[in-house]
Amino acid sequence: MLSHIRSALMLGAAAAAMPALCLAAEADTTVDSVIVTAAPNPEDPAVVSAARKRLSETPGAVSVISAESYANRFALALDDILRDAPGVYAQRKWGGDIRISIRGSGIGNANHNRGLLLAQDGVPLNEADGYGDSQIADPLQARYTEVYRGGNALRFGGALLGGAINMVTPTGRDAGFENRIRVDGGSFGYMRENVAVARQSGDWDVYAAATNQRSQGWRGQSQQNIQFGALNIGRSFGEDREVRLLVNASNIKQEIPGALTRAQFETNPRQTAAGNYANDQGRDLRGVRTSLRTTWRLSDSTVFEGAVYGVWKELDHPIFQVIDQQSRNWGAFGRLDWDGRIAGLRADAYAGVWLRAGDIDSNFYVNVKGARGAPTSITQQNADALDLFAEGRLFVTDQLALVGGATWGVAKRDYESFAVPGQPATFNLKASKEYDWLAPRIGLLWEDTSGAQVFANLTRSVEPPNFNSMSPTNTGFAPVKAQQAWTAEIGTRGRRGPLTWDLTFYRAWLDNELLQYTIGNGIPAATFNADETIHQGIEAALDWQATSRIRLRQTWTWSDFRFKGDVQYGDNRLPIVPEHFYRSELRYQDPRGWFVAPSVEWSATDQWVDFKNTTRAPSYAILNLGAGWTLNDKVSLFVDARNLTNEDYVSNVQAQTTAAAASAAYWPGDGRSVFGGVTVSF
Repeated sequence: MLSHIRSALMLGAAAAAMPALCLAAEADTTVDSVIVTAAPNPEDPAVVSAARKRLSETPGAVSVISAESYANRFALALDDILRDAPGVYAQRKWGGDIRISIRGSGIGNANHNRGLLLAQDGVPLNEADGYGDSQIADPLQARYTEVYRGGNALRFGGALLGGAINMVTPTGRDAGFENRIRVDGGSFGYMRENVAVARQSGDWDVYAAATNQRSQGWRGQSQQNIQFGALNIGRSFGEDREVRLLVNASNIKQEIPGALTRAQFETNPRQTAAGNYANDQGRDLRGVRTSLRTTWRLSDSTVFEGAVYGVWKELDHPIFQVIDQQSRNWGAFGRLDWDGRIAGLRADAYAGVWLRAGDIDSNFYVNVKGARGAPTSITQQNADALDLFAEGRLFVTDQLALVGGATWGVAKRDYESFAVPGQPATFNLKASKEYDWLAPRIGLLWEDTSGAQVFANLTRSVEPPNFNSMSPTNTGFAPVKAQQAWTAEIGTRGRRGPLTWDLTFYRAWLDNELLQYTIGNGIPAATFNADETIHQGIEAALDWQATSRIRLRQTWTWSDFRFKGDVQYGDNRLPIVPEHFYRSELRYQDPRGWFVAPSVEWSATDQWVDFKNTTRAPSYAILNLGAGWTLNDKVSLFVDARNLTNEDYVSNVQAQTTAAAASAAYWPGDGRSVFGGVTVSF
């Protein structure tokens, strides 16, 4: 209760200060803000400004994160990109394995991503069935990142509870440099080299980049060796007319240290789970994503944007068994954006289609110290889906727009397993399921003359189960239903004087929520449908430019996720996400080019570990310190110190039905560390 009061007082103090501070002189905000406002920020590069303007037309919660926001600090994976985005829970288990959840999306998932579309340049990092990996995203290969929370991701065609996160690759026109070399290094044997070039010649432009990184990791059995590559070639045919080829590649080799029991964590949080070490558990993943896309202005009022894409991935994954998978995904999307008038009133709209398909050859083997033993199952899994979507805004006054839209979708899952000597005959079977849905959306957006906005909307979301939910151990389909929800949200965003704010309240009513729990012995999870659940919360961000040199940035997320009258669990809270989570950074920027920025990450309430609410992981507060120096327009340096007090803390938990003392449910966060880097642009 005390922690709740402290959080409320912090937010209340910020809110109470707003009217007085709004009377202060107008202050420029820096380009590293993640808050979207309708009023343009003169500090933004043109490409970032255009993204903020586009997203400001959304009647709901959105953010834009520029590459500048993390250029002068340690940014290993997606959690470092998303650190200051309100409403996004992105916490590292180890290395590059991140749990990402928006509004409780996929919180029951034991591993990987679900309930949230992760994409780069509109190309899904998710498989066709919705299952995805965040490790294949390189923060250094994103010009900016768009965050669409909840139903506000309709322009991508999906209807997921969490929404979408889309990273946009730099081009030869907007990268901001011609040549860049960046070298980072620091604790736990971490080292990273990044080289990028950007060129423009007449109507052509090209961007190419390569990253090599390696780390021993804070814990044993957590070594990483990763390479990323990106290529973006574009040809312009005039204003708003271009064709672009994009290629992204990744080669990831990771060891897995495993979750610990509570006793193991308290004894030595750096230890490796015994089974993970004995079976040399790891995750080796190679992949290539290619897309050919175009933006083409058809008339003064209409622009077409579309792409075709293909993705190949190969996985070698020794865990409770050795999982060997090859997957191929392909798809196409097209969208028409229109701007004009209806009955004399200003209006705009978009409509589109997203078609995708994929297949996975999945083979399981006995894990013999990380090597493949006898085969235990051989399966083929095919998924395809189609979404038709549209949304429009009609300005009934100069300041008020009514918004309506919907997506209609259909998804199919086909599964076939083949007989394996010595395995049960039930492994030789075929199964198929199909899901379809209509997800409408209504809302309004009000904007005053200064660009401050108030918005509200009501959106339906639908998530059909992925193959891991339907058959985690390759034994045929479990009777799992699609998750459905209605989400209502209301919020405001804008800038007044030295303050920039983003505040959203939401409540989601879910049926058949897809929840998972670890079923023991290293087997990842079993999935079940809850009856009724409630997800509600507050997503708040407040930037205060106190002086021309001092800026305070704060984000606070309240997450109240619970069962509603469940036969087994009553009104218990759902595990994983803490109820209150707060981040803040106080930055001093000296006009001579150097800065210092202490920050805090505060998980202000204990995390529930199990559905029966018998066990909690402790709350924590982590203190960090960043500093940097821009020597000139070519060279910059940074130092990033994490967990200064060397706090032992649990960064993540694995959901259980009832957390027994022997439950390996706790992922320790990294101890004290220091990283530094130098960037040379020329």
